[in-house]
Amino acid sequence: MRRVPTRRASLALGVALVPIGWAFAAAPLGMVGHMTGHMIAVAVAAPFLAYGIAGSRFDPAERWPAVVTPLAMSLVELVVVWLWHLPALRLRVDMQPVALLIEQASFLAAGVLLWSAVLGTRTGGASDRRASGVAAMLLTSMHMTLLGALIGLAPRPLYAMMEMHPAMHGLDALEDQQLGGVVMLMVGAASYFIGGLAMLGGLLKTRSATA
Repeated sequence: MRRVPTRRASLALGVALVPIGWAFAAAPLGMVGHMTGHMIAVAVAAPFLAYGIAGSRFDPAERWPAVVTPLAMSLVELVVVWLWHLPALRLRVDMQPVALLIEQASFLAAGVLLWSAVLGTRTGGASDRRASGVAAMLLTSMHMTLLGALIGLAPRPLYAMMEMHPAMHGLDALEDQQLGGVVMLMVGAASYFIGGLAMLGGLLKTRSATA
């Protein structure tokens, strides 16, 4: 009985976080702002939203359990995240507000799909997907770590608009990019890694109880 208020609170928190993330992404805060908005969408708001709608008619894993699976959605998120960080697409996002809206919406959708898939369904049960959920979380953590490292350790600015229009926080383009990479590493990679460890712990606990 306690799960309903908890899920409602989770949903409300996720909904409240979405405009905050979008505001960071739209503000003149360079790569730091972009990465903060991106991480709020996929690694903070998305899990709260996914937990809030889990088991309901709005749960994508409940509606399409054969399609919305952990590993498949992990690959979807990988494609979405890496595509939007290609310099050509980043230039489009920085120049066109509509592209920014599409980018942030796709980040959020990919995150919700992945977290919903990992949480499982009422028909299949979370335990049936827990093993693949662990793999999906760790895979996502790895590709977030790799992308964050590539951006943070690049010897030159990768994004032209960030170099032409310095962010209001006072960092130069390369410093801004490096700090943006750190944000991805600290928030994105950590969120999925911790999620994977939590699911692994639950899986081991379930198997121990069964044994």
